[in-house]
Amino acid sequence: MTPEELSLAISACLKDAVATGDIALSASALPDEVRVERPKNRDHGDWATNIALQLAKQAGTNPREFATVLSTRLKAIDGVAGVEIAGPGFLNITVDAAAAGALARMIVEAGTQYGTNSALAGHTVNMEFVSANPTGPLHIGHTRWAALGDSIARVLRASGADVTAEYYINDAGSQMNVFANSVYSRLHGRPVPEGGYPGQYIADLGHEVLTEHPDIRELTEVAALPVIRSAAYKAQMKDIKATLADFGVEFDVFFSEQELHDAGAIESAVARLREQGHVFDDGGAVWLRTTDFGDDKDRVMIRANGEPTYFAADAAYYLSKKDRGFTEKIYLLGADHHGYINRLKAIAACAGDDPEKNIEVLIGQLVSVNGAKLSKRAGNIIELKDLIDWLGKDAVRYSLARFPADSPLTLDPELLKKHSNENPVFYVQYAHARSRGAARNAVAAGVDRSAFDASQLDHATENELLSHLGSYPSIVAKAAELREPHRVARHLEVIAGAYHRWYDACRIAPMGDEEVTDVNRTRLWLNDATSQVLANGLDLLGVSAPERM
Repeated sequence: MTPEELSLAISACLKDAVATGDIALSASALPDEVRVERPKNRDHGDWATNIALQLAKQAGTNPREFATVLSTRLKAIDGVAGVEIAGPGFLNITVDAAAAGALARMIVEAGTQYGTNSALAGHTVNMEFVSANPTGPLHIGHTRWAALGDSIARVLRASGADVTAEYYINDAGSQMNVFANSVYSRLHGRPVPEGGYPGQYIADLGHEVLTEHPDIRELTEVAALPVIRSAAYKAQMKDIKATLADFGVEFDVFFSEQELHDAGAIESAVARLREQGHVFDDGGAVWLRTTDFGDDKDRVMIRANGEPTYFAADAAYYLSKKDRGFTEKIYLLGADHHGYINRLKAIAACAGDDPEKNIEVLIGQLVSVNGAKLSKRAGNIIELKDLIDWLGKDAVRYSLARFPADSPLTLDPELLKKHSNENPVFYVQYAHARSRGAARNAVAAGVDRSAFDASQLDHATENELLSHLGSYPSIVAKAAELREPHRVARHLEVIAGAYHRWYDACRIAPMGDEEVTDVNRTRLWLNDATSQVLANGLDLLGVSAPERM
């Protein structure tokens, strides 16, 4: 019996008690979901709920009397071995071994779908993250949101949301001209101009431009710069996409800021927001009155010289997302973007959306890596591709995923390269590889899954392992709700620990010439169920589940 099944059973008992008049509550007063948790002391049962404490006052009774009514009904449910009332009215519930053990078979049969849920079904989400300028390679500043953003998208999808991962390409504005001038200078053997982009990668881009346009050096500067800007931009975006692919990060949409400008979206956004009554003119400039919605000051959209601001592009981009049918927009921004929260929410409000429901801004704190070296290509940055080559995709992604985004983080390369239990990613991946090795050995010894007797899974370590496997779906749902994939990572470590303890205590394959029994066969189901949950969880983190290590 999974926690979700037990929660539904308690809800059914509540509804029955209300329907029969044993509990004086209206049906509308009942919660949508009854929360069940592991008791701190496992001697108190497998699961506990404080629902009686929550509802007793509304029902005009004391919590222990309320709990007594529920316990009578719960005891009659198949799979519930016992119910005890503790303290002021807690319900401690013990499930029988067969009900708990049946979970192993259910997980194996569910396969990759185990852990998915429909909690966010109907949610249409646009999630923008990374969005690095196309003027240089991805670096350590982009790694956190590349890893976390992709994992958040995965847990949202696992909870039923329709998610579009989007990369906003900042390919408009003066920085692109500086970029083109830098490449032009290196093509002609000159140092980049003051304020330009340094690094060998600029010279490398120049060689790529020259390959595509062999006569580029023969053109005048005025004629060459637009060609260089376009070709170098495409080459740099190709490099960015290749690095993201190596990091296991996929985007559904690469959205060009320049296309917003070319399509007249800036002017359209100003006009639409003016119709909403939030645009005003002052000092020759066009302003959006964002102070009406919590911003610290009103924002200029069109300068007095007629040039649009970055803020105007932000507003047009938000409206584009709204027009494309995304009711929820999630922005994942860096540590230096706190000031963007109020202004983006103000844009949402000016557009007629609810800033508490239709937009969410997550801020990620800085990450550093001890001993990381500056890029040989870029010179003044630590490149993401160098981190991948040095530490490996799995180590970097898992390490970034196992901490909340709002906590500063320093990664220890020496730890991440260790093949020991001290290294969290190795610990979890080794549990998966060990389970696959155990399955191979069991099959070689003649064990198969032709029989399953859930009552055979009655060892203490089996009860512990099954309980953690059963909690996995609720962990995924909570990770999606709170946008916190680190909950999945931490739970995988708990499962790995429980698996190692079970592996040491219970044999899957028989010893020597011993006969294969249903105990062996049933344990193979539990072993394979553990493999499946570990693989499913690692996939949500963008980390591989190796068959051997």
